[in-house]
Amino acid sequence: MILQLALTALLIALIPLSLVWVSGDPNKYRKLVLVTLFLTFDLILFGAFTRLTDSGLGCPDWPGCYGEANPFASHAAISAAQHAMPEGPVTHTKAWIEMVHRYLAMTVGVLIVAQVLLAWVKRQKFQTAPFYSTALLLCVCVQGAFGMWTVTLRLQPVIVTTHLLLAMGLLAMLAWLSVRLQEPVRVSHAALRLRWLARLAWAILVVQIALGGWVSTNYAVLACTDYPLCQGVLIPPMDFSHGFSLWRALGKTAGDDYLPFAALTAIHWVHRNFALLVLVSSGLLAYRARKLNGVHGIADAILIVLAVQFFTGLANIFFSWPLVVAVLHNGGAALLLILLTMLNCRVAMPVDLRR
Repeated sequence: MILQLALTALLIALIPLSLVWVSGDPNKYRKLVLVTLFLTFDLILFGAFTRLTDSGLGCPDWPGCYGEANPFASHAAISAAQHAMPEGPVTHTKAWIEMVHRYLAMTVGVLIVAQVLLAWVKRQKFQTAPFYSTALLLCVCVQGAFGMWTVTLRLQPVIVTTHLLLAMGLLAMLAWLSVRLQEPVRVSHAALRLRWLARLAWAILVVQIALGGWVSTNYAVLACTDYPLCQGVLIPPMDFSHGFSLWRALGKTAGDDYLPFAALTAIHWVHRNFALLVLVSSGLLAYRARKLNGVHGIADAILIVLAVQFFTGLANIFFSWPLVVAVLHNGGAALLLILLTMLNCRVAMPVDLRR
């Protein structure tokens, strides 16, 4: 089974690898990094789709599906589980969603292995890139372990949220590397003054992504169905101790009781209010950067994504968490992380690279 899964990932990875090989870009390594960045972004989107369709346990073992490399081979076992619980976590559709997510994750892993090999072969040209690519590979291995624990620990919220954060971390590392591999661009010296604001905005966004993952993995989106009030009041009844207790099963407290609704309210309320810090910090950063040479394009994109994020967040509340909007909201957070990472990289470049 392991060999079959590895061959499947390799065959899928041959498509983007072939596109990189035949491209006219003289810097094949940077092209490979950009392709991997794009597919990692897609992986995060599909991971959100997997979670939001309750397909995370579509195959209740790991890395295969009922001991097989694909749902076709485990058809009988899936059918039996679906017949026993027609609305349960295992159906043919959910099994395929979960396995496609795993195939895509393994494909990204193969592409990063290719990055490591190419970076070390061309280490005289790329200098620090071999070590950076090796760090990416280590991150992927840790991410794979959390992917396994997500299934074996039955969607424990802290594991699922960490799995999301590691994926976002991998995305940020690829975004940073893609900028470092570019030819030096003319960046205004005024951008130097944005370094600390850029770092602060990035850190605030990472915290907000963690809070958003905590909302999603605890299914707390609909704890408040109005805005800016929550349950008709500014500060509703909330249970922070149970809501932000990390080591517990899904839907349960640390004492194995059912999680009270006030705990879900606390999770939702913190996320929605922390979003205001993201709007202020990232919005101020983008506003100050949009007229500076070398970063103005990224700044304009940040402002657009912030606006979209705000409206998709509201749509999740007012339209009862529609699947498409929820996936877009997850994708918007990932895109905002890419943009803030790239802007941080630009303003952190040494002065001697600013031509």
